[in-house]
Amino acid sequence: MASLNKKQKYFIVRSLAVFNTPQETVMLVKEEFDLEVSRQQVETYDPTKRAGKDLSTELKSEFEVARKEFLDTPQNIPIANLSVRLQRLENQYQKHGKNRVAALSILKQAAEDMGGKYTNRQEITGKDGEALQTTVVHATQEQVEAAVKKAQEEY
Repeated sequence: MASLNKKQKYFIVRSLAVFNTPQETVMLVKEEFDLEVSRQQVETYDPTKRAGKDLSTELKSEFEVARKEFLDTPQNIPIANLSVRLQRLENQYQKHGKNRVAALSILKQAAEDMGGKYTNRQEITGKDGEALQTTVVHATQEQVEAAVKKAQEEY
């Protein structure tokens, strides 16, 4: 088991906090520090795993902060930005433009992205895009009960 300094421990904790797997973290540690660590050693720095249950309070706190920051800022992930997605689609279109099926698929994807198909926003409008007409009805409790009784009888 490799002996780790504080900087390396924090690196591992942050890597795991952003949902990198232990194996991915092993490779990142090798690239960053030219240090061989095992998956099992890396898992001891993940407080969400059984192996990490004895992790120090300081490292647990760092994990929680890094995880919260990662989840709260999806715009930091390039593919989450429309302009990045469109640029990558443009690159694919330039690369595969002569293939009609691929080109049409890429164009369709870009159009859907631009049209907001992949967002959670929905706009509901009335006829011809006008605002929905709403009517507020004031009724007494007796009127409501009578309307409910009548609807139940008809049903």
